[in-house]
Amino acid sequence: MEELKTVIKEQGKVLPGNILKVNSFLNHQIDPKLMYRIGQTFAEYFKNLGITKVLTVEASGIAPAVMTGLAMEVPVVFARKSKSLVVKNDVYSAEVYSYTKKFPNHIYIEKQFLTSDDKVLIIDDFLANGEATKGLIKIADAANADIAGIGIVIEKTFQPGGQYLRDQGYNVLSLAQIASLENNQVKFAN
Repeated sequence: MEELKTVIKEQGKVLPGNILKVNSFLNHQIDPKLMYRIGQTFAEYFKNLGITKVLTVEASGIAPAVMTGLAMEVPVVFARKSKSLVVKNDVYSAEVYSYTKKFPNHIYIEKQFLTSDDKVLIIDDFLANGEATKGLIKIADAANADIAGIGIVIEKTFQPGGQYLRDQGYNVLSLAQIASLENNQVKFAN
């Protein structure tokens, strides 16, 4: 997606540790017009797969997931990182290690929102080592839901997550693939 690559080049900041900071349009402040076009792109690519729900992790995956759900006219379910007082123990859960925060989170989805009748599209903001996506896959598998595809806004192809998912047979669409973040420069793979 050329528009996304342009925005990454103009507004993204490369930080030490192979981190790309995109908080001006995706992770802190959200560009709703760009997110809408991202959602349309995912919806168009995955349109004929019978998707019944879009699945993501809070917080940065929510914006592209909601726009994808809007374009596909299906509900969006997001895995929470902490339980509220109104949630009982009737949940699917998985442990996810955060690359940028350097600690594990337990994510969960209430069982009533994900069932064996669902065909899900996983959407997330970044794919590096694939931990968040692997956690969502574990949750979908626990619910016996079918995973129709995985949509990623930005993939770091120099880290193993994307290759792992593709090797497992998942249909993965990454809108911007980054080959390297060396010398404070973003180099795209595609």
